[in-house]
Amino acid sequence: MASFQIDGSTVLITGGNTGIGKETAVQLAGMGAQVIFTSRNAERGAAAIAEVRERSGRDDVEVMALDLASIASIRAFAAEYLAKFDRLDVLVNNAGIVNSRGRAETADGFEVMFGVNHLGHFLLTDLLLDTLRASAPARIVNLSSHGYLMASEGLDFDDLQHVENYQGFLLYGHSKLCNIYFTRELARRLEGTGISVNAVHPGHVVTELGRDRPEDEKPREAKQKKDRLKDSSRPDLSKLPPPLAVEDGAKTSVYVASSSEVEGVTGAYFDCCKPIEITPVAADDTAARRLWEQSEKLIAGVAA
Repeated sequence: MASFQIDGSTVLITGGNTGIGKETAVQLAGMGAQVIFTSRNAERGAAAIAEVRERSGRDDVEVMALDLASIASIRAFAAEYLAKFDRLDVLVNNAGIVNSRGRAETADGFEVMFGVNHLGHFLLTDLLLDTLRASAPARIVNLSSHGYLMASEGLDFDDLQHVENYQGFLLYGHSKLCNIYFTRELARRLEGTGISVNAVHPGHVVTELGRDRPEDEKPREAKQKKDRLKDSSRPDLSKLPPPLAVEDGAKTSVYVASSSEVEGVTGAYFDCCKPIEITPVAADDTAARRLWEQSEKLIAGVAA
């Protein structure tokens, strides 16, 4: 099998209209890739594509609509992508949310961070997998986070949606652990196909992650506002080092997506462009397989 080359490859980045995703799009396009990124908001997508094209010097950058909080949107996006493109060399599952407004659900009834950060990318990747196989050698890059460390006891498989015990920032950590489990199990399933699957930690970066947006605003009870203020799971960000610039936050995603140095590396977790050891909880491959099976069942329960 030929070695991987980012120049001339086709790259898809979810959530590329802002933050780390947009910077990843700029850098990979600048390396010679044809970049397609997604945005759930048309206006932000249009503004971002103008910037990405200008900064990368590439006119063939494209933006497509995708709402990872909607199974119907994911299926429609995948069908549109497959009708338009016959290759996919790199899939960067970058999009993610932090919900700090009290428990919320996706259009299909999933807790929103579990639904967007994990299930949305789980389904999207599955729908694009045949094209990735046909394009091999190919790469899948899943944006995780050291936030997974908040899920120190692993996932609660009896309450994955956290209906009974909701703590916003703690559940964000659970969704990031899901990203690692998904990475490890998918890497196992794709062994020998020429597709590598790795997770990355971008570092503490100043982005729009966690900010309320107009399209997310819904009528809420006063209790939700109070819960937001007293959420005991909120991390103490004052203990973190100074935040990185977005350009630095994208470095590991870009490295894992493009570098010849990671040829053949799969199922790993990268920080600062190096694979690092993860906790025993995150390395629990039995839990990873269980999450995979549960995820399949949850998606199968949504009417096509």
